[in-house]
Amino acid sequence: MKRHTVAVGAAALAGLVITGSVSSTRMALAAAPKAQVAPQSANVLIASLETELHRAMNSLGSADATQQPKPYFLSYAVADNESVTMTAQYGALTNKNDSRRRVADVQVRLGAPGQDNTHGDHRNSALTTLPLPLTDDRAAIERSLWFATNRGYAKALDAFLKVKTEQQVRAKEEDASADFSAEQPKTDVLPPAPTLVVDQTAWETRLRDLSGAFKQFPDVIYSMVVLQASTETDYFVSSEGARVTTPNRTARLIVMGRTRAADGMDLFRVETFEAEDVAHLPDQKTLTDKTIAMAKNLVALREAPVTEPFNGPAILSGRASAVFFHEVLGHRLEGQRQRGDEEGQTFTKLLGKPILPSFLSVADDPTKESFNGTPLSGHYFYDDEGQQARRVDLIKDGVLETFLMSRLPIASFSTSNGHGRAETGRMPTGRQGNLIVTSSKAVSEKDLRQMLIDEAKKQGKPYGLYFEDISSGFAVTTRRSPQAFQVIPLVVYRVYVDGRPDELVRGVSIVGTPQAALNRIVATGDKQDIFNGICGAESGSIPVSAVAPAMLVSEIETQRQSQGTARPPILPPPPITDGKGGN
Repeated sequence: MKRHTVAVGAAALAGLVITGSVSSTRMALAAAPKAQVAPQSANVLIASLETELHRAMNSLGSADATQQPKPYFLSYAVADNESVTMTAQYGALTNKNDSRRRVADVQVRLGAPGQDNTHGDHRNSALTTLPLPLTDDRAAIERSLWFATNRGYAKALDAFLKVKTEQQVRAKEEDASADFSAEQPKTDVLPPAPTLVVDQTAWETRLRDLSGAFKQFPDVIYSMVVLQASTETDYFVSSEGARVTTPNRTARLIVMGRTRAADGMDLFRVETFEAEDVAHLPDQKTLTDKTIAMAKNLVALREAPVTEPFNGPAILSGRASAVFFHEVLGHRLEGQRQRGDEEGQTFTKLLGKPILPSFLSVADDPTKESFNGTPLSGHYFYDDEGQQARRVDLIKDGVLETFLMSRLPIASFSTSNGHGRAETGRMPTGRQGNLIVTSSKAVSEKDLRQMLIDEAKKQGKPYGLYFEDISSGFAVTTRRSPQAFQVIPLVVYRVYVDGRPDELVRGVSIVGTPQAALNRIVATGDKQDIFNGICGAESGSIPVSAVAPAMLVSEIETQRQSQGTARPPILPPPPITDGKGGN
């Protein structure tokens, strides 16, 4: 279910948006016992939610439904979380923060499922967000819920009156589906998340050592190491009878470095390590080796030539391919993209038709907690509308089967498939969880590389491109803009057909339109790789994963990235001393 997200820096850190994020949580001292959150605390909170929900449903509205209609649906979703965030730079700790938060999303719907206050552009009118008391003071919790519910009802009523007025003057809608689907309420009260335990002293030392490794690379002008750890328990109750409690916990370590080439182009690299808790993050030697390798790559990128615009064959590594499928395909298979006057509806009319080569299949499976031993960020038990997570086979043998559905119906599908997701404070929409791409036309890495060279020769190209790592991307899905995408690679090589060594290049962006790009996939590698990140869209920033094999594309278009005009630092960094960084 829902997870709080907090930005940890202004530069790209990890994922598909420009911030690294993690659940907001509070840290417990290392000496504290590993205790579960007290069940009594959960019982008090659930009892408060249910009491105030029933009271509101029985009290709101009047007998004259034309003036003050009674709600037909009311829900309370609470995120109760604790977190620790620690940041180090240049061998010293720069930030340490631990927090505890309880936040409630109150959803009020007026009218009927066929048409309610969320219709059209008024979807956010159903939602009101408010912090709750951190203590188990039942009276205080219920008072806060009362305040939020009253405010939410007034907001919903105003929107509902606007919806009814707009429907009298607007043309017939292309998709006249209902505004809310009928679903069976779920009851599943799982144990609360355990208390967060982090050895602050040990991790301060580890972060200082890791961030200090960059000091031996003067051309890396900015670097940062961030540790984020969290536990969260999510509660959901509704007037339909839903009663769901789910635990979440995660730990993430992010290493980021940035340099600037002589021509003013900024270049960055990010390494992200994820586990269910800090004890399962990689050991210090592994982290140090990765950090130094990243710094060396940044120095090499700084001296690499800027590539020219290119249209020809390319290989995307498994990780790069995963981001590619998330951006180019995944977003366009979200249910709400198939409905509305502003949506481009790239694949809406293509159900039952091939949209990928026949050797590719795509599923989204948030029930999967890990892949080959690596945790998947997009795992959850229940979505943010209280619906059970489930695997959805989106594309089978190239043929489009369905979409990722929240409780917002569309013409072809009227019910949820457990993919209604949102950040706290946002209305849920159909979103990706763990997008998994499989192939029946897989070849070895060596053979895939040879196929790239053969394809480049066939097209008369002196080289093909190999995209090793990708940082982020975005997809345009609205009608008012071209149905295009852009993906930002971090590490790109030219693979020459004449046998010359591969050449590292910089300044590349992958651009194109989805249907053309997806149908140019020729073959895939035989090993799948994972991308864990944070995806931003209209329902907020949520954790996602994508799993895919490397893929060979017969034709991919690139353009030069924009670059700054600022020079590299004129003043060199101070000399390295033997002094150790402190707090």
